[in-house]
Amino acid sequence: MYSMTGYGRGEFKAGGIELTVEIKTVNNRYLDVSIKSPRLFTAYEENIRAAIRGKMTRGHLDVYISLTDKRDREKKVNLDEGMARAYFESAEKINKLFPGLPFDVTVTSVLRYPDVLKTEDKSAADDELISALDSALASALDNLNKMREAEGKKLEEDMLSRMDTIEQLVGKVEDRAPAVAENYRLKLQAKMKKILEGVDVDEGRLLTEVAVFSDKSNIDEELTRLHSHISQFRAICRETLVGRKLDFLVQEFNRESNTVCSKSNDIEVTRLGLALKNEIEKVREQVQNVE
Repeated sequence: MYSMTGYGRGEFKAGGIELTVEIKTVNNRYLDVSIKSPRLFTAYEENIRAAIRGKMTRGHLDVYISLTDKRDREKKVNLDEGMARAYFESAEKINKLFPGLPFDVTVTSVLRYPDVLKTEDKSAADDELISALDSALASALDNLNKMREAEGKKLEEDMLSRMDTIEQLVGKVEDRAPAVAENYRLKLQAKMKKILEGVDVDEGRLLTEVAVFSDKSNIDEELTRLHSHISQFRAICRETLVGRKLDFLVQEFNRESNTVCSKSNDIEVTRLGLALKNEIEKVREQVQNVE
């Protein structure tokens, strides 16, 4: 089980390259990746997202990439001969138009004209930088998952502990449920005797009313399903990617507990049902943190 919240950092330092990748994650229903990196890695962002998809399926990730390139590399300057020739020929024409002006074109002045010299394109990362990024990214993702796994273990322990509490509450409701109909019969009998002032109560009619009440307030099916949900919850927790399954299962928990409370005409069952709903809500909050 993995938490969706975590932090991972990876570094690469070698050959004059210092590159750091930091990843922060928070809860999100789907996988959402935001990347902030130097411009030269822009074309490589889809590869970064692909690497992340191999490690995570849900959550919002902020990826920060910083780079210091201290490599001593040969600088390349390219001469555009056509552009230089065009500038010089234009200067000669101007000199003919204005012969009184001094012809002061020099090699240095031509080199200063726009686009005559072009430096090597630095808008994309070279193979060394890509390799450094891959190394730092892999390290950051590994460290992130170690933290998420440790946090997931804590979440699992907390949810399973609450599942024990839920199971105890369901057991108490089961113990109380058989007495609900009998209590209703006694209350109804006492009420009828008071209203009829000494006249014998029709036991057949009374039993019919109690039977109707018992049928309407019967929660055996709901309790059986709650026990089944508890078993499923514990089984799912032994898997790796459990968030969506547990989210659906908690909805089923809520549905059954709501039915228990709505059918209840007993103060104790209602109290236990509300306590059950409270524990389920705490589990639901934790499930939102699980991948």
